[in-house]
Order: sequence, then C-alpha cells, then structure tokens
Amino acid sequence: MSAIHASQLSFFAAHAPFDRMEHKHLLWLLEHLRLSYYAKGEVLAEPAQGKVERCFIIKQGMVQGARQGSVEAAVFELHEGETFPVGALLAKRAVTSVYRAAEDVFCFELSADDFHALLELSLVFKDFCTRRIAALFDQSNQAIQAQFAQAASEQQSLSSPLSEVIRFAPVACAPSTPLQTALGIMHEANVGSMVVVDASSKPLGIFTLHDLLARVVLPGLSIERPISEVMSSDPVSLPPNAPAYEAAMAMARAGFRHVLVTGSDGVLQGILSERDLFSLQRVGLRQISGALRQAENIEVLVSLSKDIRTLIHNMMAQGVAAEQLTLFISTLNDLLAERLIELECAASGLLESPLCQDICWLVMGSGGRYEQTLNTDQDNALLFTVPKGMTADQVREQLLPVALRVNQALARCGFPLCKGNIMASNPKWCLSMDEWKVVFSDWVDQGSLEALMHSSIFFDFRALAGQHRLADELRNWLAKLARSNSRFLHQMAANALRNRPPLGLVRDFVLNESSRLDLKINGLTPFVDAGRIFSLATGVIQTSTIQRLRRSAADSNIPPHEVEAWINAFLFIQMLRLRHHYEAIAQQPGAGVQLLDNLIEPSMLNDLDRRILKEAFRQARKVQVKLALDYQL
Repeated sequence: MSAIHASQLSFFAAHAPFDRMEHKHLLWLLEHLRLSYYAKGEVLAEPAQGKVERCFIIKQGMVQGARQGSVEAAVFELHEGETFPVGALLAKRAVTSVYRAAEDVFCFELSADDFHALLELSLVFKDFCTRRIAALFDQSNQAIQAQFAQAASEQQSLSSPLSEVIRFAPVACAPSTPLQTALGIMHEANVGSMVVVDASSKPLGIFTLHDLLARVVLPGLSIERPISEVMSSDPVSLPPNAPAYEAAMAMARAGFRHVLVTGSDGVLQGILSERDLFSLQRVGLRQISGALRQAENIEVLVSLSKDIRTLIHNMMAQGVAAEQLTLFISTLNDLLAERLIELECAASGLLESPLCQDICWLVMGSGGRYEQTLNTDQDNALLFTVPKGMTADQVREQLLPVALRVNQALARCGFPLCKGNIMASNPKWCLSMDEWKVVFSDWVDQGSLEALMHSSIFFDFRALAGQHRLADELRNWLAKLARSNSRFLHQMAANALRNRPPLGLVRDFVLNESSRLDLKINGLTPFVDAGRIFSLATGVIQTSTIQRLRRSAADSNIPPHEVEAWINAFLFIQMLRLRHHYEAIAQQPGAGVQLLDNLIEPSMLNDLDRRILKEAFRQARKVQVKLALDYQL
C-alpha cells in the first residue's frame, strides 16, 4: 500500500469521513488496509460467519444487502466510498444482513482490531461511526453554511443554549418596592425591564417600560404604589439549556418582548429581550409577528406573507436547521391565519355572537404537525359544540360563509386551496364535537382505503384559533379510541407500507416518470406515517413527527439511537426540500409558491448529499421494517 499512497489518498479525499480526517491518521489507515476482489454474486459478509472480523470500504462496484427472512423493503445498496458493517463492528457481533457483490467489487479491508484502533486515533472517524447519518448530516449542513459564510459570519446560532446568549445579570427587586424606586434602578442600569422576585430569587412577575405607559401613566396611578400592583404576573421562563429558537418562538406566539431564564430550582438566572435574541440572526421575526397581530386588513396580510418567505430565505442563508425552520414557518403562518380568521369573524359579526365561545378552527396535515415549508396548501376544518336551542345544521349555516371567506383569503396570502377540498368551508369538515366523533369512529371501524387516507390527514389535527379546549377534548378521545383498536392500526401500517422509499436494486434511486424523486411523498411520508401509527398505538397526543417518534420510542421498544437516526434522516430530507424551494424562488423571484414542487433530480446533487439521501431512504426502510415486524406484515 505504501507504494500507491498518492493515488489512494485522492480516492479517500473524495469520501466522508476520510476527507476530514487528519493526514497522519489517514496515512495510518492506508498502512493497515489491504485490497480485495469479489466476483459478482460472491458473499462478503453474512450472519453465519459469526463475529465480524473485517471492515469494508468499497473502492469500486456495488454491494447489495438484505436481511435474512425479512421483507423486501430491507434490501439496500452500497456504492463506492461507503463503509460497512459499522454497527456490527462497534457491537463486536455478527452482521444481521447478507452482503453480496452485485457486480465485480474491489474493497479495501481493515481488520476489526485495526478498526477499533482507528476509532481511538481519529475523533472524526469515531464520530462518523458512532453517529453515522448525523455526522454526514452535519457535514452537509456545514457545506450549505459555507455557501453563505459572509452572511452568517460572527453570528451566534438560534440553536445556542440560552445560557450562552445571556449577556448581563438580571435587574430585580422585591414585590414591595415602590414603583418610583424601581424606575430609578432601571434608569441607573439602563434597562427597559425589572424582574420582580421573592425572597429566594424566584420570579413573580416582570415590569417593563411598556407597562409604565399602559398601566401607570395612562390610568394616572401614583408611582409610590408597590411594583407588584402593576407588574405582569407569571412571566414565561425557560431553562438555561433551552435553545434560543424556543425563546424566539415563545415571543412570536405570545407577542411579548422578554423571556426569563430560570434554573431547575426556579431561581432567576437571566433575562433575554427580543433585541438579544434577534441580534443573533439579524432577522425581523419579532417585527413580522408584531405586524401580523396588528394587521388591519387582508391586503396587509398578503404583503406580510411575502415578508415571511423573505425572512425564511434569510434564515436558510444563515444556516438555521430544518427543524427550527419548519417551526418558524408554522408559527408565522399560524399568526397570519389567526389574524385573518379574527378579521373575517369581526367583519361577519361572529365575534359578537355567542357561537364564538363554542368554535375551534383546526389545522391538519403538515400544518398540524408544525412541519410546513414554503410550499404549503390548506388543510383545515371547524369543530364546534351546539348551543342549547340550536341544531348542528343551524350552527353550520352561520359558520360556512365565514369559513369560505377565510379559505379564499388564505389563498390570496399564498396558501393554495386544497385540491381535495379538505377545508373548513366544506360542510363535510365543519362539524360538531359529536359529529366528529362519529366520523372518526366510522373511519376506525371501517378501515377502508378512503378512511385510511382521511385518517392520515385528519388525525394530525391541532387547534389554531378559537376554543383550544375543544381540540384537546377531541384529541384525548381519539387517542383512546385508536389505541384500543389493533385491527385499525394494522390496516394503517399495511397502508403505510404501500409507499416504499425509492431505492433501487439495480441503481441508486427509483425515479418517477419525469426522472425525479418526490421528497415529500417518497422521502418524508414513510417517517410521518410511522410516527402517526406509533403515537396512536402508544397514546402519544403530540402531532409533530419528531415528537411522536421520540415519545413513543420506549413503549414501541425502539432503541434511542435508532430513533435519532430516523429523525436525522427525516430532517435531512426536510432540509433538502427547503433548499430546493429556496433555490427555485431564487431563480424565479416573482413566480410565487404555487409553482414550487418537491421533485428533485438526484444527478444534480453533490456526492455527499446523494450519499446522505441514500442513507436517509435506508432509514425510511428501517422504519417500515419496524412497522412490518410490529404488525406481522
């Protein structure tokens, strides 16, 4: 090997994780490798061989793997530059799949002892082997951020824990402090807020300069009063290890300007203002969220919907992660829709009607899962209770015209009307609590293809506006109903397995008729479907795919490392989809979201992203294998 180091170095420089290893560690690796040849059809590794003795790195050719006795979805491919079987080597066990040369294959081989020695030598190699797709995902994200290095330079990330964002010690006082004294302290410290704490430094409230105008000056109160009489009680607080984006979202949702940071003992550790948070990314999230709340008409909301897309583009350019981006998009879309609903209800006189206390506007699909991107249509419905003296039809008659105006206005704001008419303006989806329970019960009892299709959309519902307690009641009722019906869950699992990840046996990917991949249907949907089924089976009431997978893992007997690999795969596909939308809009700025799609050409991806996408699809297959085993499919 030492005689051909130069040529081999160029090979390893093109593949992760070797391209990031220190030169001395790469040389060590080359000194301990040997090159082997396997003819087409020859087995490289199989369970019958016992404990794995070698690590393989494919130099040329393709290797196919399949779990013995498993379903077709377990078949996978390995190509040039890929390393296997890492999991078996780490666990010092036999492989669980049969690895066979699909064509003539040349492999670099490293003994198991040398593999473990390299783990101790190279942190890069160890990180890759222990985290696999997460390590590749990190490398891809770094490459994306490098494209926008100038825009993102010298900026902390919204992923930073709040403890790293806090810059100054909080200014605090006792609840009995006279307001005049508190104002003097705020002036001396040059701050705009005062935290009110008890004797053990646990926060009781917060007072800001905004409160001074609204609660003291305008009502004409004496500044000798204790600050406890004019403070805002029970301020929102987060732990120091919470990421900054959680504080940003809390501000955007509730409309306040400060978040407290408290330790596990409840003691105040710091305070963060909107200026502290959004100086991290130099974006106007707070400004946009404030403008959404104050919008006076639909035309303003239409304009702000464009600002939302511009803001998300900027955040992508600054390297904000996929999970955070979809949360931000969903939160801002929620605020826009809430204000739009409020305006239309006010215009129709519904706000003054007693009915207003018995209505909940529901959002489903990606919106219900907090997984919206720049390409999002409408999936919504109405839930209501029937007041005494009225019938459900009489309530529906009053609500449907308002719902139609809301749906049409949302379309003007860039949320296309649902092609399947799953919208609140459809009488089928404007139902009373009792009617929704009948519909859901019928779907669970029947298990027809139509029922399963509707379940995959409607079972992701959450409250958007109105009386959230109604949605909570329906969600808890549904969780008990679905968990008690194993036949329905079996049918949902069978239906989910109809959509296989697009990995081919002869080539990298199975493409559609336009020679492209649908990242949403073929990439994200297997994870979404599995998360929904696992959550229904275990009684988890959360609606986001990531929360469903994490919270149902223990009861579903899924090891934590497997769940995290699934989540990383899901997030990579989501990021690829977001980047695809970003690039499409950048190329046609005036085209609008209606022309966005989820179709990509794999040949246009770089080698790293192609490799991660293949691994992400393999993880989707593993999710489906778990479903198949659980429900004997």
